[in-house]
Amino acid sequence: MSYADAFAKSIADPDGFWGQAAEAVTWDRAPAKVLDDGAAPFYRWFAGGELNTCHNALDRHVAGGRGDQAALIYDSPVTGTARTYTYAELLEQVARFAGVLRSLGAGKGDRVVIYMPMVPEAVVAMLACARLGAVHSVVFGGFAPRELAVRIDDARPAVVVSATCGIEPSRIVEYKPMLDSALEMAEHTPAHCVILQREQAPATLVPGRDLDWHEAMAAAEPAECVPVAATDPLYILYTSGTTGKPKGVVRDNGGHAVALLWSMRNVYDIAPGEVFWAASDVGWVVGHSYIVYGPLLLGATSILYEGKPVGTPDAGAFWRVISDYGVNALFTAPTAFRAIKKEDPEASLLAEHDISSLRTLFLAGERLDPDTYHWATDRLGVPVVDHWWQTETGWAVAANLRGLDPMPIKPGSPTVPVPGYDVRVLDIVGERCAPGVDGAICVRLPLPPGTLPTLWRDDERYLASYLSAYPGYYLTGDGGHVDEDGYLFVMGRTDDVINVAGHRLSTGSMEAALAGHPAVAECAVIGVADELKGQVPRGLVVLKSGVEIDHGSLRDELVRMVRDQVGAVAGLKRVDIVPGLPKTRSGKILRKTMRGIADGADEPVPSTIEDASVLDALRPVLRTHR
Repeated sequence: MSYADAFAKSIADPDGFWGQAAEAVTWDRAPAKVLDDGAAPFYRWFAGGELNTCHNALDRHVAGGRGDQAALIYDSPVTGTARTYTYAELLEQVARFAGVLRSLGAGKGDRVVIYMPMVPEAVVAMLACARLGAVHSVVFGGFAPRELAVRIDDARPAVVVSATCGIEPSRIVEYKPMLDSALEMAEHTPAHCVILQREQAPATLVPGRDLDWHEAMAAAEPAECVPVAATDPLYILYTSGTTGKPKGVVRDNGGHAVALLWSMRNVYDIAPGEVFWAASDVGWVVGHSYIVYGPLLLGATSILYEGKPVGTPDAGAFWRVISDYGVNALFTAPTAFRAIKKEDPEASLLAEHDISSLRTLFLAGERLDPDTYHWATDRLGVPVVDHWWQTETGWAVAANLRGLDPMPIKPGSPTVPVPGYDVRVLDIVGERCAPGVDGAICVRLPLPPGTLPTLWRDDERYLASYLSAYPGYYLTGDGGHVDEDGYLFVMGRTDDVINVAGHRLSTGSMEAALAGHPAVAECAVIGVADELKGQVPRGLVVLKSGVEIDHGSLRDELVRMVRDQVGAVAGLKRVDIVPGLPKTRSGKILRKTMRGIADGADEPVPSTIEDASVLDALRPVLRTHR
């Protein structure tokens, strides 16, 4: 089926399109209805159906003859270890840990909070919850105690699963003291915690509450799969909210399994038995969808990497993993490639590794600037596919679908809407914008399977956050435009649009201009308060390693580039050259935090930050005005 035919059918006949896709899933009871619109705008997919997601990810593959195939490859340069789990071995571990959770009183509908580093036990815990019909909520390992406490109080878990530490290239992050502190702060008290002791930081367990992972596993009886309704929740994943209270994005079982299985073949062009590597973290949505569930639902091999793109040990780390395991597709964030490019601008370390297995590089999570796109394309010699999605959607909203008929790539665009997503760019009164005109990117309801049906125990906030601005549409919160060929261009969050003397300007377009300079490794543009113009843009750039250039001349050149490419109306007059940009652990630049500091606010260090020292070093720069 061509992309055009697939997209048209998905919009005109969603029941037929997704009903056919659902045939790839193993059901305990077939759905009575594909799309249930009886309580719109709360749409539900595959109502009346029953299945078990863990059975679809593991048991059916073992029964079908894939028991000896690699399911999960754990590669940890920070500990110097690696291990391969076959489908049969992973199933045995998951069934046994499901028995642990069952013995602690966790069952269908109960919540389990997972606060772990990138270790196989994190994947085992997630799948064990799915096996029991319990609802897991993974909290990124290393989140501050208060952030963890807030999530514990919202999810109210029966059990917390954690490890004693995470390991960074230059330090050990002790999780157990943070977990203990979070439990002291939280109003809700889980009955038990299961703790994985890591030799890098053993911890003292609390008698009566804490259980040692290995001891509990040794005493457990394996548990079988529990069928659940397709509309029952599989997991809750918290994302930042504007009120300070995180939003619990809900993912259901049926729609999730159907959508991810379809996406593995059609978006990523991966077949059963092939090797897929999502270089992310299980604490983020990419880790949920494409380290754990997507590849395993398909019967592929997934890579679990406990390391960094640089520093473990060098900027050739990604090439080594691709070579060692025959990776067919890599999915990561643009910031990872900017880090590699910064450390090894000529990709000289690539020559040391055979990456001929790699067919495609997929990038998502933030805007892919054309310079990074061209750098990766030229060095790797494979298609570099930008695609765009959100925690809320769970899988791609726009992509160049490699499993259908791939389209010509336009740098800066994630290409076209994925089947199921009726994407519209709307102006302030809800009318569709003309080609090339920026507006709010929205999706006409219903959203396809696999997307959020609501927020955890907060239907009203779901309506207010996503569905109220444009009735009948889901508001993505991103702005951009569609060109004359139907290609979507996502220019950034709508709160990254600044108002300069009455002109609404995208900081993304200015960043694209700055990133085009050959000396610039990465950059950010923020809008800061100005008495005369309301806001003015400020640029922050990080130079590539080894670049020697006069900073004053470079600043003037960068200002001219923005003026030439965006227009004098942009009003960019200040560009600072800085050693680094503050980012979350998932690679997103903390623009909002930097903007607050520049405007004089006493911005706290976000719990999601990768390295607080980078932000601390920037504070005096941000607070200096001309």
